[in-house]
Amino acid sequence: MKTQLPIAMSNRHVHLSREDLNILFGEGFELTKFKDLSQPGQFASNEKVDVVGPKGTLKGLRVLGPIRKVTQIEISLTDTFAVGIYPPVRDSGDIEGTPGAKIVGPKGEVEISKGVIVASRHIHMHTNDADEFGVNDKDHVKVKVNGDRGLTFDNVLVRVRDDFALEMHVDIDEGNACGVKNGQLVELIK
Repeated sequence: MKTQLPIAMSNRHVHLSREDLNILFGEGFELTKFKDLSQPGQFASNEKVDVVGPKGTLKGLRVLGPIRKVTQIEISLTDTFAVGIYPPVRDSGDIEGTPGAKIVGPKGEVEISKGVIVASRHIHMHTNDADEFGVNDKDHVKVKVNGDRGLTFDNVLVRVRDDFALEMHVDIDEGNACGVKNGQLVELIK
């Protein structure tokens, strides 16, 4: 049975709806690719926005593409103190009951009433990978990171889809806590 998988850190970023993209960057604007991300069809764009909270501003958050149905902002726990927005830890896309924020772009600004989250640590898996690891979509597992600052992550959400590539995602705070390097192999423990 397979036990090792790659890990990567996810920095703060923004996903935009078509409507909000038009307001922030101009009517009909299309995101331009900076680089591909590990998940098929996902990319980091050249475009950046500022996120404003009651205590401060996070400048230059990269917009990830493609555009989504709903705008979402993903920040780390450390970021929450800087801006004074205190979102729950959530799976991407689960934004009901989350706080909002102001997003400022080069052509305008948008005030979202919800959509700020701290993303839960998770593993993207293709269905073939899930079979090899012996796990199912929405399972929670433990993952061990070896090294000088090694640790074991508990409560790691497994997300399974046919268009996913195998990779665990943690936010920048979690990655820095254990000194992880993008692409490093970690061990899944059921």
